[in-house]
Amino acid sequence: MIAKRRRLILTAQLLGLVLLLSGCVNQTLKSTSVPAIDTSSEAIPEGQLLDVGIAIFDPGLEEYDEDERVYPEVRKAESRFMPNLLSQAMQESGAWGAVRVVPDPERISDLSVRGKILHSDGETLKIQVHAEDSRGYEWLDKTYETKASSYAYRNTTRSSYDPFQAMYHTIANDLLKAQSKLRPEDRANVRLTTDLLFAQRFSPETFAGYLAKNNRGVYLVMRLPAENDPMMERIDVIRERDNMYVDTMQEYYNSFGIEMIGPYQEWRKLSYEEAMALQELKAEARRRLIVGAVAVAAGIAGMSSGDSSSQAAANVAVIGGGYLLKSGLEKRNEAQIHVQALEELGMSLEAEITPQVIDLEDRSVTLSGNVEEQYAQWRAVLADIYATEIGSLEGLEESSSAPDTL
Repeated sequence: MIAKRRRLILTAQLLGLVLLLSGCVNQTLKSTSVPAIDTSSEAIPEGQLLDVGIAIFDPGLEEYDEDERVYPEVRKAESRFMPNLLSQAMQESGAWGAVRVVPDPERISDLSVRGKILHSDGETLKIQVHAEDSRGYEWLDKTYETKASSYAYRNTTRSSYDPFQAMYHTIANDLLKAQSKLRPEDRANVRLTTDLLFAQRFSPETFAGYLAKNNRGVYLVMRLPAENDPMMERIDVIRERDNMYVDTMQEYYNSFGIEMIGPYQEWRKLSYEEAMALQELKAEARRRLIVGAVAVAAGIAGMSSGDSSSQAAANVAVIGGGYLLKSGLEKRNEAQIHVQALEELGMSLEAEITPQVIDLEDRSVTLSGNVEEQYAQWRAVLADIYATEIGSLEGLEESSSAPDTL
């Protein structure tokens, strides 16, 4: 009698646990806030404003978890879209010179910023950012991670802010904080080092010895070019042409960003919803499988009783547990459908991204996935222009130094 009563109590407890677990629902509330863009505490003379080159981000396609939903074409698009948002955030401070998105991470700038996308979906964005000035001093080496909430995808919010705008503002403020530590002579030294590095790249023999690296890998200015140096004047012309080319490319990145906003925001919104639904489905599937197993166990325990009412309750528990097990497996299948939907969304965004064509003075350039190659070709053109102008300059010098003949 006592054993039977214990079995009934056990059955009741297990069935109670079944009801309790089956009624559990997770609820997550999130909110977003975007920090204001900081401005310099004092006006910086125009001659000391530092130019910034933000390289196309590394899409991070070499290293990612197999379980992570990564769409290569989407990541490649993001690697061009995100630097543009960061450049806009930095420009808002008014504390920089030209802030350009550049296709070549090796392009010489007063401040070079690089980023790598570690994780990106509609819910979470994680980026590693490294910044270094032309002298070789590190300004920033930090990993940023931000979570968006469902409020960020409401129509009123999306029209004014990117869901991860807080991250770009934070990075811009961190860089401005690093710049505020520079003295005026430091800024002047950065700009001078940039000029000499650019000159060395085009004419290493002519400008050898102007810079040297110390044991920390930092450039030191060893000597200065003569005032009105004709070679340096040619270099300045070449650099101005390079800046004009990169400025023209900003139109590509800006128009690319504008065209991408619509489909990309919709993809992130749906990706966020799918990610949330996927998490809930997986949790619900686990709950149902656990509850089903517990219910079956409760039923088996009740069946060992000879009491007819206990056996009836046990039958109900086994049937209910089997149903929950079946339902849990169905939820897993439904989760897989959501994964496939995410893949389709990635493909649809890929179809929205088309190459852009920009018109230069003497040619039209098609910018697509190989913008870096196009920029390399442009640099080769600059090298040819420099060689031609230097050849003309040397010829002019030889003719002016030649003795007069009768």
